Amino acid sequence: DDFIVTSDEKKAKLISEHRKTKARLDTVTTRDSVSLDNLFDRIKEGEVKELNIIIRADVQGSVEALVDSLTKLSTEDVKLKVIHGGTGAVTESDVMLASASKAIVICFNVRANPVVKALAGKENVDLRFYDVIYKVIEDVRSAMEGLLEPVYNENIIGRADIKQIFHVSKVGTIAGCYVTDGKIERSAKVRLLRDDVVIFDGNLSSLKRFKDDAKDVSSGFECGVGLENYNDIKPGDVFEFYTLEEMKVEL
Repeated sequence: DDFIVTSDEKKAKLISEHRKTKARLDTVTTRDSVSLDNLFDRIKEGEVKELNIIIRADVQGSVEALVDSLTKLSTEDVKLKVIHGGTGAVTESDVMLASASKAIVICFNVRANPVVKALAGKENVDLRFYDVIYKVIEDVRSAMEGLLEPVYNENIIGRADIKQIFHVSKVGTIAGCYVTDGKIERSAKVRLLRDDVVIFDGNLSSLKRFKDDAKDVSSGFECGVGLENYNDIKPGDVFEFYTLEEMKVEL
């Protein structure tokens, strides 16, 4: 099955390409390597994300079971590719192939000798050792979920009517506001509405009560609000303040 086991020719080609570019790779930081630990923070270029896997197991039945289980995790957004699979201990060739293709090596009921482990460390290749299939699936699923685009839940926390405008030298436009609902938080996001049309969506540059900086201002109070890199504010406009909560994304 070509999906399970990459042909020797293709494997050799990848390793050869890796060696040809070794000088360049030596200048790249360890951040460019891929592991299940850092994968959550690694967003690959392009719309489709891929996680390359190499499998080494004790018997062919284990290889096939792992390939079957892992490939079922693929979605339209995140693709899992088993680029090589085989039985027996992890080899130096496996490590070089993993380095060339930025793959993670799943070692199921097999070990790696000290020479192979040292090479993996040098090449920044992540060797993962398991003896239970469901743990492999659990770890890989978590890593793949980290490749999904984050989803945020929006929470409107307050609104304020803009009463007057102040132009401050070297600062920009400050809107004199009256908080009508909820409260304003300095760390919140803000939309500027004009006739219910959004004309700005971004961050605050300042929040003040009189001349003092404020962390928040509650309903019924006046305050001064500055917008980050934006000055086109007019009396009668409305501020809508909100926070974003990142939601857990599941496959």
